[in-house]
Parts: sequence; structure tokens; C-alpha cells
Amino acid sequence: MKLSGITCLDLSLFLPGPTVSQMMSDHGARVIKIESLGEGEPNRHIGQRRGDESVYFACTHRGKESLTLNLKAPEGLDVFMRLVQHADVILESFRPGVVKRLGVDYDAVRQVRPDIVYASISAYGQTGPLASDPAHDLSVEAMCGLLSNNVDDAGRPVMPGMPAGDMLAATLTLSGILMALLRRKETGEGDYLDVAMMDSILSCMPNSMGAVFADHMPPVPRNERIWGGAAFYRIYETKDGGHITLGGSEIKFARNALEALGRPDLVALCTLPPGEGQLPVVEFLSETFLTRTRAEWIEFFAPLDVCFAPVNDLRTGLDLAQTRHREMCLTDDSGREHLGTPLKFAAEPADIDFRAPAHGEHTRRILTELGYDDDGISALSGNGVV
Repeated sequence: MKLSGITCLDLSLFLPGPTVSQMMSDHGARVIKIESLGEGEPNRHIGQRRGDESVYFACTHRGKESLTLNLKAPEGLDVFMRLVQHADVILESFRPGVVKRLGVDYDAVRQVRPDIVYASISAYGQTGPLASDPAHDLSVEAMCGLLSNNVDDAGRPVMPGMPAGDMLAATLTLSGILMALLRRKETGEGDYLDVAMMDSILSCMPNSMGAVFADHMPPVPRNERIWGGAAFYRIYETKDGGHITLGGSEIKFARNALEALGRPDLVALCTLPPGEGQLPVVEFLSETFLTRTRAEWIEFFAPLDVCFAPVNDLRTGLDLAQTRHREMCLTDDSGREHLGTPLKFAAEPADIDFRAPAHGEHTRRILTELGYDDDGISALSGNGVV
């Protein structure tokens, strides 16, 4: 597999960091999760459970090893630095400054392993006036301006459907780590990667910067193509209280739909900029979609070349034939479902180990690999180090 032979020490918590290391694990990397001696990874205890394991934890920690370690103890720091000698990647997501206080920051680590690739994920980055502020995804989406465009019909911001800052930071961190590993192969040198969730969100909004850069004004969502200003890029309600979407504002799609609906005269309005000029089309479509049920509209649009999709719930989305075909919902031997990997290589596909580790499950084995004997391990355990 692509990352066979790569070892990652994962100090990160919650969602973005564990997502990065899980994608690495799915493709062959050895991932050693460093957990505190108390409750360990927080997402072990968040959300619905299957037996004694949270679904959240199972979806972010499969195929990893768990080592419990007290980094505040000198002996714990010694264990970590021994691990560093065999590692290629270190991943952390503490608030800026924490790893420095613990003695496991990049400068300290590269004294032991000069070619280490060290990645830090934080809300606002390691530097700047907001660097030390506590924040999770919602705060970051609000701070950078994204949430102001995620609004209801009254213009009020609503809760986002997915944690964009967390997940965009995760995917960009994975890309950065792989870039650094590729470069290391040529130069023999490691590097430090500083990824901010807010930076990640902003970098993924190039199609939202028109009014911001051209007019130096915030966008008005109802006048923007991707936020409902285009008649053919909107959510519409159906007769039975369901919802459908038109998701392609190209004129060919508008023409195909409006001709089928008996209103080709409205096609010209769809060439106007998003906003007030397209309101007659929006009003027509809104009224029209209320005349049939969601199922009837699915049948109506099936033969048409139009970007149409029903608004499915997440259970339905996972049960789609397309989702199953793409192996994005997998079932293990016990009948439990798991998310698949989106990275599908032809020659070296992922080899997914569905099992997530118990808290500290691999501690003894890893310490033995590092040269600790039974007495040494017992001493570490007795002193609250592991």
C-alpha cells in the first residue's frame, strides 16, 4: 500500500487529526495513538454507541494502535522520544504552545529525529492575534465569515450540516504531510506543517470571493449563485413536505427543465445574474414543485438531462446503490457498518482494518518493542507513566 513503512505518532484529539491518521492507516501506515491515562481520546465518549464503543470513535480510529502515556512525567517524555526515533510523522492538535510546554514540540523532536515530518492542526494557526483563542469548528466558521452565508429564508445563520473547518483542515493536512514525505525522499530533510482550520475554510472558497474582492463588500447570499440566488441552484419544497434540489445553473439544464415544465419563455431570465432578475423563475418553480410529491418529481426528472436530486436523509444516502458500489458504506463480519475510504487507488487499494483499539490496548507491546522489559513496564505502570 502507498504508506507501508510509514509510522505516525498521533497526539491529536477529536475530529481533524484523527481523520488524517485514519486515512493514513487505511493506506498502510502504522499509526500509534498517544492517549492520556484518564479517559483518553474524547470521542471515545461522544455520541451513540454500539456495544461498549462509540460510533464516533470507530469512525476515526480503526486500524490504529493505542498507547497510554503521561507526557507530563519525565519517564513518559523519555518513552515518547524513544518512539520518535522510529517515527516518520507526528500529528498534534493541541492549542498552540501546549506541545512546547510538554517538551514534544517540533524543535525538541527534530533533535532526536531530524527528518521528522511534524504537523500541527489548530483553529487559527500557531501565530497571530487569535492563535491562543479556544475554538472548535462552529466558532471558526463564524469568525471567518462562512457562517454568515449559511442562512435561512429570513437571513439568519443556521447550524452547518458538517464541520467544514475540521474536515477541510484534515484533508489539507494529509496533503501537506504527503508533500513533505515526498520532498524528504529527495532531500532527506523533514519539515514542520502549520495548518489552521480558518485558513483551510478560506482557501476552499474561491467561488465565493466575487463581491468581497471586486466590490470590497460582503456577499448577499440571496444574490449569489451558490447560496440560492440562481433559480437552478436552489432547494425547493414539494407537495408532501419533502424537498428536492436543482443543482446546475447552466443554461442547457435550465432549458431542458423549463421546456419539460411548459415554460420555455423563462429560459432567458436564467441568463441574468443571480438575484432579483431570476425571481420570476424562482417563484414559478417554487409554486410548481408544490403541486407534486417528492416521489413524483423524482420520476418526472429521471429521463431529463437536468442536475436534479432529492434531499435524502443520511440513512438513505448510505443505502444508495451508488454509495454501496463505491464502498463508502462497508459492513464487517459482525454486521456493523463503517465508512469507507474516498481514496481509491487502482494498483494499491486501501486495506481497511475495521477494529478500533481499546484504551491503551497496545501499550505493553509497544514498550516491549522499545526495549523495556517486564520490570521496566511494571515500574512505568506503577508510577502512573503508562
